[in-house]
Amino acid sequence: MTTTSQHANPNKSRSPRHRAREFALQGIYQWLLNNEDSGVIDAHIREAHGFDKADREHFDALLHGAINQSIELRQQFAPFIDRGIAELSPIEHAALLIGAYELKNHLEIPYRVVINEAVELTKSFGGQDGHKYVNGVLDKLAAQLRVVEVSSK
Repeated sequence: MTTTSQHANPNKSRSPRHRAREFALQGIYQWLLNNEDSGVIDAHIREAHGFDKADREHFDALLHGAINQSIELRQQFAPFIDRGIAELSPIEHAALLIGAYELKNHLEIPYRVVINEAVELTKSFGGQDGHKYVNGVLDKLAAQLRVVEVSSK
């Protein structure tokens, strides 16, 4: 990944929260590939073009929360994947960590928004059908983590 934010539609207006998710995805991607310290990754990402337009607080929560809780988050979505964690593409893996983290820790964000954002990240950065996979896994995880919210829809 480069230091500039890549997006499928660069002219599309993105909210500060969405930008935070994009940068968090890039940081988690870097962590998955290099296993670098999250502080080093954080400092590097903050220097990226466009970071000033991101929701810094949400970025911090996503990057550090997803990395710090990665073992638990993986255990939660593992029953819903059809391959080993190591076989996931790094983009799908990062999007699933972000989505699982938000489903678990940010109950103020509706589960459909969490899933949609993870799907959009995967569409922007991932392979051709990765977004469908992420959607399916997070939909099943939401039914487990947000029982009341999902059943009321």
